[in-house]
Amino acid sequence: MKNLFTAIMLLISTLLYAQEGLDNLLAAGIEDAQRFTTDYISPATEGMLYNTSNGWIQSANVKKPLKFELSIIGNASFVKDEHKAFTLNTSEYNNLHFRDGSTSKQVATAFGENNPEILVFSEVTDDSGLFTEEIEFILPQGLASVNVNVLPSAFLQGRLGIFKGTEIKLRYVPKIKQEDVETGLVGAGLQVEFTEFLPAGNLFPLAISGLVAYTNLNANYDFTDDEIIEGENQQFDLVQNSWLFQAQASTKLPVINFYGGIGYVTGTSDFDVLGTYRVRGGIPLFETQREFTNPFSVKNKISGVRATVGAKLTLGFFGLHADYNLSEYNTASVGIHFGI
Repeated sequence: MKNLFTAIMLLISTLLYAQEGLDNLLAAGIEDAQRFTTDYISPATEGMLYNTSNGWIQSANVKKPLKFELSIIGNASFVKDEHKAFTLNTSEYNNLHFRDGSTSKQVATAFGENNPEILVFSEVTDDSGLFTEEIEFILPQGLASVNVNVLPSAFLQGRLGIFKGTEIKLRYVPKIKQEDVETGLVGAGLQVEFTEFLPAGNLFPLAISGLVAYTNLNANYDFTDDEIIEGENQQFDLVQNSWLFQAQASTKLPVINFYGGIGYVTGTSDFDVLGTYRVRGGIPLFETQREFTNPFSVKNKISGVRATVGAKLTLGFFGLHADYNLSEYNTASVGIHFGI
């Protein structure tokens, strides 16, 4: 779906600033480049994990055997101020310094903005150790610099009743490639309605169910042809896996139903900088060049409790839903549903 591609493009666009300064970061050293990139991109990759694990369940009622529903679901995760900046302390870096002499400063994450711009420098020494030059560059901005404060996604989702009180769910975004960015998403879930197994379950005013769901996201950005940095096979590669465990309750009214749930989400994200990079120090007459292959990775883990409240309108085979999810990244969800 286009909105998932948009979300990835928003995430990747924040890296374009960093990409243009990646040679400077690598010149400062692999450890410094990895430390800065970890703090810069982690809020965005964690936000994507919370976002894509949302929207799995709109009713505690499961479909009867062989009954089905197809949906188009959109999510929008909201960025808190605490996710827009991090503290860069130069004492934690080997070779990165603020030009104004500061030793610690709040700087933008992939969601934030540096206003005014922040100038830093590193010192590069040639192979002989006799010549040293300062490499000066501006720290990358984030999405707030272009007035973007939400992270969107959308996907196709289906559910099918397989036997009494049990249904399976599938979600899918076909692999889309555009402007050197390729994305794809798949997921599967199992929902069991506990009230279906009670002796007087049909008389109970609420449906209560449990859900287990898995989501996988893959994205790749190949920027070799951009020739920002000399080298080959230069890519950003993102792989995310998340699990959702949720208990849900909903009313049993014929047209409008209300639902709510408590869940637990856990996930991992692997962001890899792949390829070969040849970085030049730029020292006059004694220009030095260093080569890095698959220089570093950024790994993140999330886990946390979440709560959902929402409503669903059903008119025959057609339905609409809207809900709000409270978690580390609060997310609103809307969807259109067709089924029997």
